[in-house]
Amino acid sequence: MSTAIALAGNPNSGKTTLFNALTGARQHVGNYPGVTVEKKQGTCSTESGQSLHLVDLPGTYSLTAYSLEEVVARDFLVNEKPAMIINIVDASNLERNLYLSLQFMEMGLPVCIALNMMDVAQKRGVQINVEALSGLLNVPVVPTVARSGEGKKDLLKTIAQSLDKSSTRPSQPLKISYGLDIDAALDEMESIIASENFLTQTYGARWIGLKYLENDHQIMDMGDSASPEISARLKDITKKLTRHLDATLNVHPEGLIADQRYGYIHSLLKQNVINYVQDRNRLQITDRIDQVLTHRLLGPVIMIAILMGLYQFTFAYSEAPVGWLENFFGWLSGMADSLLPDGLLKSLVISGIIDGVGGVLGFAPLIMFMFLGISFLEDSGYLARMAFMLDRVFRIFGLHGASVMAFIVSGGIAGGCAVPGVMAARTLKSPKERLATLLTVPFMNCGAKLPVFALLVGAFFAKNQALVMLIITLVSWTGALVVARLLRSTLIRGESTPFVMELPPYRLPTVKGLLIHTWERTWQYVKKAGTVILGISILLWAMMTFPGLDDAGKADFQARKTAITRDVPSQVLQDIETLEEENLGEQALAVKKALVQVDFSQAQAGLKNSIAGKIGTSLEGITRLAGFDWRTNISLVGGFAAKEVVVSTLGTAYSLGEVDPEETSSLSQRLSNMEGWGPLTALSLIVFTIFYAPCFVTVVCIAREAGSWKWGAFSVVFNTVLAFGLSVLTYQVGSLFVSL
Repeated sequence: MSTAIALAGNPNSGKTTLFNALTGARQHVGNYPGVTVEKKQGTCSTESGQSLHLVDLPGTYSLTAYSLEEVVARDFLVNEKPAMIINIVDASNLERNLYLSLQFMEMGLPVCIALNMMDVAQKRGVQINVEALSGLLNVPVVPTVARSGEGKKDLLKTIAQSLDKSSTRPSQPLKISYGLDIDAALDEMESIIASENFLTQTYGARWIGLKYLENDHQIMDMGDSASPEISARLKDITKKLTRHLDATLNVHPEGLIADQRYGYIHSLLKQNVINYVQDRNRLQITDRIDQVLTHRLLGPVIMIAILMGLYQFTFAYSEAPVGWLENFFGWLSGMADSLLPDGLLKSLVISGIIDGVGGVLGFAPLIMFMFLGISFLEDSGYLARMAFMLDRVFRIFGLHGASVMAFIVSGGIAGGCAVPGVMAARTLKSPKERLATLLTVPFMNCGAKLPVFALLVGAFFAKNQALVMLIITLVSWTGALVVARLLRSTLIRGESTPFVMELPPYRLPTVKGLLIHTWERTWQYVKKAGTVILGISILLWAMMTFPGLDDAGKADFQARKTAITRDVPSQVLQDIETLEEENLGEQALAVKKALVQVDFSQAQAGLKNSIAGKIGTSLEGITRLAGFDWRTNISLVGGFAAKEVVVSTLGTAYSLGEVDPEETSSLSQRLSNMEGWGPLTALSLIVFTIFYAPCFVTVVCIAREAGSWKWGAFSVVFNTVLAFGLSVLTYQVGSLFVSL
């Protein structure tokens, strides 16, 4: 019995010539059922005597059903299920021809590439590293010259060996990242398709989603017949994505998918696959730019300079609007103070809501400018170049080059989110590399950490904000890589796999696209502050308010006030109540300051006696080693839910303990003037914030993607212990230098 083998390739790739060389006179010609497209079939034998039934498919550039030839070729592959595809590729036109190869691999079909016309490629000064190409694609590649029969025996031998392997180890579909927008849509579609078993008896779930995005009418018609409801859901996702891409990048999904495939191929060929013996006279603009931006020496220097410029731009242009918002929330707090009567409601509104949520919303302009810069780098194509350059570094630390994009998405450039970063690790084929990536992406500086950094950097390092943010970024990357190396050397040992990263062509981002991307991400931040952070702030305010002082404690402080005012004339007391501070006499001013100090001490005592205060105080014996007091402890405990809560909780804690209730200074000003706070304490808290446990949602995602809750729990415990150890080291070593 013969084994069915399909020959496929682009028109003019030498496919028919190779077919004739393999089959000789043992062939016949007919038509595919129901169409006029010619069907060539023949037989040949391997050295081991295995009989192969070869079918010469129509020449095609793609597997999307745009032409009759493409429909015929795809239907044969799906319905007849050949044991292997021999993909004939023109070696002198490798980049264009590999486009079809990727589509075969995305379908999960077993592929052997016949690298044809090697003689023509050599005449053009093109040298191809066949072993490197085979290793990167993870498929066998055999050089051939069909016209002379060169390589025919090696091809048949490779086919026989590959058939033996594929019988025990089926091919896995190739997964290509098509960018954040398309990947998110594909993930959603794949989930729907897999859960509903929609056409999955014939096609792979991800491949079906891809065909919907490519507007493949044949697959969409099949979907409409199988389940109109599910098909409509997939079309809605496609329409939504189409509108989004049209508005932001002025492209349609099928165009962007094609760009990303060619980018994937382009980056693959740059990895020591093709060498040009003769200089090429004309280089594409993208290649010319890449010669500078991805240069081994200049590339990293330019990358750091770009990051520095991004942070400088963010802080310089966000300073004024951040100040406006701080003044607005200060005015709002003053209004609430004057309009509301003393009591729990006033405390809730001012300390729980305005100072809590306002502390987070105050950084919205900074977040907006950061996202604007990141959107420019992303839409222009530079972020992919960063991943390409960092691949070699990542390999040293046991990670995969595809991990770079997961890191960037998570906040490698401050402002991302760990949740999509964790999900982006799905593109890694190796379970070991994927797990190492899942556990280290939370170290990146996500948008939730950014307000904490902005607060502390603005308060204690105002003169060098951009430089300090760059250092924070480098620390987070270095820490993540070192931890990855530790994990890959101990708990997650395993071999590294080859890396291919798509390099999309450079684009000049549109103003409209930048504004839409910036607004979408900023709105997510604002919406989170107005919902999740608001709820947590109110909960933490309650924990920092109740049970408060008992009757005996209140009576004690009241007695102190009585003692201060006992011998004070009634007119002086009246002046204290009615006049502004600058109009008070010397005695009245002294009395007022004494009363304010008692109020402050009472607020501190009440806060310490609250539920949150007791938790913070109980931890202070240990956390003092890192320079954290009990109020900082409260904020860090709240940060386990969401990192923005660190800022809102500090705002609430220090608002509850205000020395002067009429003071409307920002939280950063309060911290910079607060006893026990200084650059060293801020630095210790920054280090802790970088490394400590991911937020709750990220932990859930890690557990789900890793397939076990033990890795989610490991992330919480390991990261927190690591963060505390590094914070203690930072604070203690820093204290030694300060004391010298």
